Amino acid sequence: MIVKIQNRFGSAEVDTLGAQLMSFKNADGLEHLWQGDKEYWGGRAPVLFPIVGALRGGRTYIGGKEYEMRQHGIARHLPFSVTEQKEDSVTLTLASDDDTRKQYPFDFLLHVTYRFEEERLVTEFRVENTGEEVLPFAVGGHPAFNCPMVEGECFEDYVVEFEKPETCMSPMIEEALINFHHRKTVMEYETALSMRHELFYEDALVFDTPCSKVVRLVSRKTGHGVEMDFADFCYLGVWSAKNDAPFVALEPWNGCATGTDEDDEFLHKRALTLLKPGKEAVFAFGVKAL
Repeated sequence: MIVKIQNRFGSAEVDTLGAQLMSFKNADGLEHLWQGDKEYWGGRAPVLFPIVGALRGGRTYIGGKEYEMRQHGIARHLPFSVTEQKEDSVTLTLASDDDTRKQYPFDFLLHVTYRFEEERLVTEFRVENTGEEVLPFAVGGHPAFNCPMVEGECFEDYVVEFEKPETCMSPMIEEALINFHHRKTVMEYETALSMRHELFYEDALVFDTPCSKVVRLVSRKTGHGVEMDFADFCYLGVWSAKNDAPFVALEPWNGCATGTDEDDEFLHKRALTLLKPGKEAVFAFGVKAL
């Protein structure tokens, strides 16, 4: 089921399957979100939970038992319930059950809220530990944006701009795992990264120590684009599909794919949140149309 929210600055549509954002338009009706095309990538903005990225061989060990989980976790493939809806906001909830525990043996509630705050569309993840043991998880966003956004532009007209100078030695993604000991130079004390398809031929760029908490994808020709604020997240992925896809994803992560220097114990993964029983954790990022 598709749910629509709106205010005077724009509109958004959300699918209850996976709580995935399906559309983000400004007040003029210009679509900013990638609309999915399996020739390049069929997704749009999947919710990443309880892992970000891939596990080695799609497997991990929890409490001495082996579990299988697909890339980016279970939430993206499951139906959510609409638990609150207003004209300018909607909350969707996923509750653990016998099926989720076959892949991820913990009790939780995952609430995903989309709400307009003036021109910002905020995506909020609220995780509740409803079990009796510590809940380990990663969470992240994966919204992809049209690049170019309007006729007469091309991919190379766009730039990713940061609020502060960045020096990025991006760890390499090798067979879906991250090698933090093998890196390539992406930026050297710069605020802007010009888009070129070849940047993504070896997979995503990973900003694992970003100084900035605001980033823009913007056309130098027309000024069209988006601005994202992601202060609640420790990593930023920038990605496009390898076959010269006409989109760029800006991905705020708390967590990442299994590192090549890690074993397969779930609790040994980098940047996990460890949530005590009866507690909740909230992480949010905002996007506005330019």
